[in-house]
Amino acid sequence: MNKRDYYEVLEVNRNASETEIKKAYRKLALKCHPDKNPGDKQAEERFKELSEAYAALSDAQKRALYDQYGHAGVDQGGGFSSGGFGGTPFEDLFGDIFGDIFGGGSRRSAGRRGDDLRYNLTISFEEAAFGLETKVQVPRHETCRTCQGSGARPGTSPQICQTCSGHGQVRFQQGFFSLTRPCPDCGGEGKRITDPCSECRGTGLTRSKKTLSLKIPAGVESGNRLKLNREGEPGAQGGPSGDLYVVITVKNHPIFQREGQDIICEIPVSFSQAVLGCQLEIPTLEGKVNLKLPAGTQSGKIFKLTGKGIPALHGYGRGDELVVVRVETPTKLTPRQKELLEEFSREGGEEIHPMGKSFFDKVKELFG
Repeated sequence: MNKRDYYEVLEVNRNASETEIKKAYRKLALKCHPDKNPGDKQAEERFKELSEAYAALSDAQKRALYDQYGHAGVDQGGGFSSGGFGGTPFEDLFGDIFGDIFGGGSRRSAGRRGDDLRYNLTISFEEAAFGLETKVQVPRHETCRTCQGSGARPGTSPQICQTCSGHGQVRFQQGFFSLTRPCPDCGGEGKRITDPCSECRGTGLTRSKKTLSLKIPAGVESGNRLKLNREGEPGAQGGPSGDLYVVITVKNHPIFQREGQDIICEIPVSFSQAVLGCQLEIPTLEGKVNLKLPAGTQSGKIFKLTGKGIPALHGYGRGDELVVVRVETPTKLTPRQKELLEEFSREGGEEIHPMGKSFFDKVKELFG
């Protein structure tokens, strides 16, 4: 099912301001709220659609992604996204709309917590095994230094809203009920910026990049997350910053495969090496080691190198390296090589192929 355009859902144009978007959302969501339409599935779906649209367009970063890439921009995101682990319109829903319905609404409280951020970090197989310390540059918003986050031009300050007298609410009568709703002029903030800061254009925030030091522990896997407290987006009106989540992706290795704390390494050997036995140099995460391959080694035989695997994450001990032998069958033979193999086959018979003899004896017993 195709999603409708978010601007169409909120019934605003693409150039609508943040205040206009907030006002449109509250008006429409109040009308479709499930508590005002019990049992009405259509109203419930409409309310969900409104909430999804507002979640995207009320966030400056998500709105920019949506304007550029459409629904794919906010549904999938990129290496970095705002509010990837939080930040929904439900703060408005229960703080304003739910209050509007029952007459207990209040404007958004000061000191609202900032959004969480997500940063995708790709590391090598070896870095995941042994850990690393690195630095990353995280794009995010910072409190505007010019206006100190007030949004007003230095030397001025936000003015008390004349419509709501600074309360952030307006009261109106509907039948027997006296209801309140957020002030349409100040968006429920209680103040209006009449002379916005030229640096942040009244938002109180500027775009920047912060360099952070990360310590990735040994043993991490793809999908593991590191949480950096208070390194997310700054909070509104002096509220605490959100958190930063660093999501790990580990590159595939050309030789090793991981299975828990163990690593698997498949080693190709020739027919003659498997038959006669030999000394092999086996790659490990810390260099090469020697392995004695006994005569008559079968393809698929597994040798264990104890303690050569992955360290336990936040624990003790280390996994093993499992060396799997793969006997290669020659594909291009000279006439002389074919002659020798045919002679070898005639001389060998069943005595040198005990597994084959056992298998075909079982087949004979089953099928005659």
